[in-house]
Amino acid sequence: MNATCQMKDQILQAALPDIVFDGWQDITIYRALDKIGHEKEVYKAAFPKGVASVIEHFSDWADRQMLRALESTNIEDMRIRDRIRRGVLTRLEILEPHKEAVTGAMKYWSMPHRGLKAGQGLWHSADRIWLWAGDTSTDYNRYTKRGLLSAILASTTYVWLQDDSADHAKTKAHLDARIENIMQIGKVMGKLKGFKAPKCNKKQKDVRTAV
Repeated sequence: MNATCQMKDQILQAALPDIVFDGWQDITIYRALDKIGHEKEVYKAAFPKGVASVIEHFSDWADRQMLRALESTNIEDMRIRDRIRRGVLTRLEILEPHKEAVTGAMKYWSMPHRGLKAGQGLWHSADRIWLWAGDTSTDYNRYTKRGLLSAILASTTYVWLQDDSADHAKTKAHLDARIENIMQIGKVMGKLKGFKAPKCNKKQKDVRTAV
């Protein structure tokens, strides 16, 4: 990790306790800078786009913490669906102490003009999970898989934020159902790739023209 990333992590971690009370706003970051002894000018240097850059870094930080927590996991004997499940749940475990910050971040990205950035952040997280799970595809499958997992991350995080069940049972049930959907879609797509439409003979063409 380079020095810039370390400093950004330091600022973020100093700000997170105050996000609960003040939300994602400039004053929260300035207060964090004061806590760790940095001048206000550091804010724009580290986060050129202000709060948006801080929230983007929050997601990146969560991804890196997730991957660190997954380092000791032996995935050789795990099914793909179980790897994806482990990745998503590990990320949520990392974010468990920061639910208010996650809620605030989701509200921030929910504005229509921020939709593209929000999608890019989800895509990046989905890409990291798929790469950890062993997927290195470069064809259309890469984009399909990341797109589907991005949607799963968004919906599962939303359920998780409201989940008051024991051991997050509702969240896990939702995640399992969505992953099953992906598996089914994958099977259908696989069949379609090998499907070749039969050629029409002359008689069939005549019948179709008549219709």
